[in-house]
Amino acid sequence: MASPDKKSFALRLDPALWAEVERLAAQELRSANAQIEYLLREALARRGIKPTVNRSPRGRPPKDGSSAEPGSESAESSEG
Repeated sequence: MASPDKKSFALRLDPALWAEVERLAAQELRSANAQIEYLLREALARRGIKPTVNRSPRGRPPKDGSSAEPGSESAESSEG
């Protein structure tokens, strides 16, 4: 299932190109979709373009509801 924060679209590829993408993806333990995204980012980087990465947080949210990392309490909260 596609992530809700990612753009979804149909992509027509030459069957031989698709076969190579699938082969490379399997070799690198990625899905074909992740492999295409990796190759696109790699190609952009070679041209000096670095798109921002929009990564949604994974896993369980913190118990207290804050986004702070465990053990990274501010000095204000530890005083008092």
